[in-house]
Amino acid sequence: MPLFYQHNINDNTKLAVWHITESEYFFLEKVPLQTEVSHPHKRLQHLAARYLLEILQPGFPFHLIEIADSKKPLLSNEEFHFSVSHCGDYAAAIVSENNLVGIDVELVTQKIKLVKERFLRGDEINLLPDPTPELLTLFWSAKEAIYKWYGKGKASFKNNMSLNKLSFENEQGFINAHFEKDERTDLIVEFRFFENLCLAWV
Repeated sequence: MPLFYQHNINDNTKLAVWHITESEYFFLEKVPLQTEVSHPHKRLQHLAARYLLEILQPGFPFHLIEIADSKKPLLSNEEFHFSVSHCGDYAAAIVSENNLVGIDVELVTQKIKLVKERFLRGDEINLLPDPTPELLTLFWSAKEAIYKWYGKGKASFKNNMSLNKLSFENEQGFINAHFEKDERTDLIVEFRFFENLCLAWV
């Protein structure tokens, strides 16, 4: 069972990453497929993320999941807050009993250099001593996690999110950030690298 990484943030909030090597049948024995996902690999990613929700919160009420207008999945009774992400052969999930959460997992690629101005302002790029693909991927992943934390859609990565300070040691750390739309909220985005995989959560 390739549970790749698990982290209990506190008594009420947990996250995990799954390395997908199983067939669809493995997951369908354990969790339901409630939405129509036609692409086989995307369906596998979708199921793996749901399986992580069940691992993190046994008895997770999948039947109560609704999709908001912003495309964010949520529980109609708000019993838990959760967020999921997937890329390549990895899926990630975070569940909290009392806090809004967001999570993102990304594979590091060279292509990120070509689009950095689309999601970062100049002052944010200047936070990076050397804007390597790894650090640019981290900043993208941090903003994705913030976007999912916000959950209401229609938020600009450049105009509504600000990354203010990076603390990085031993392949992990945190970013001081804030989100501002109607009102300002200060946030801490935590992250961890696993070779060419970046995980960020808030």
